[in-house]
Amino acid sequence: MNALRVDFVTGAVAYRLRSGGGKSQPIARALGFRAGQDMNVVDATAGLGRDSFLFASLGANVTMIERSAQMYALLRAGMDEARAAGPEFADIINRMTLLHGDAMQLLPGLSPDVIFVDPMHPPRRSSALVKLELRQVREIVGFDEDAADLMRVALAHAKKRVVLKWPRKGDAMAGIPAPSHQILGKSTRYDVFITKRGPGV
Repeated sequence: MNALRVDFVTGAVAYRLRSGGGKSQPIARALGFRAGQDMNVVDATAGLGRDSFLFASLGANVTMIERSAQMYALLRAGMDEARAAGPEFADIINRMTLLHGDAMQLLPGLSPDVIFVDPMHPPRRSSALVKLELRQVREIVGFDEDAADLMRVALAHAKKRVVLKWPRKGDAMAGIPAPSHQILGKSTRYDVFITKRGPGV
């Protein structure tokens, strides 16, 4: 089995960057990206950092929070490698800040425009195996049984919106309000919770 690593320079992340950066993708629409608008985003469940890299490539200032020490170390190594890969990658990485800790404790001190939450999802009902990388991440971090608690903290501290990344056919997360709206991808949906209505939201 190949060792897990965080790679911002090659593979799917680099392809997405070369093919236009993903502005039209459901995830970007869910976060409410608009041309010329400054945006501060917190990725409360950083994982492999790929979504954070996309947000930063679209111009957002991104704070990633990772509570697993092992995943934090992998993210740090991946960021250092990307920063050294050239100015295009360095410019993106320089808009990304990585914090080690529990998002529920750190979010009250950050107050970002948008909080993005992508918890480790429940096991799939189908028997199909998930991708190797995701299985490796799950072996490190387990399942986020406190995801609803994190969502409640996020909803209390996002200035504009909270976006929950969830399986498209997954049941609604228990213990939180219904989303304002949803944006659907092929296998994923984005539950969008508007926390403040007004210009630019």
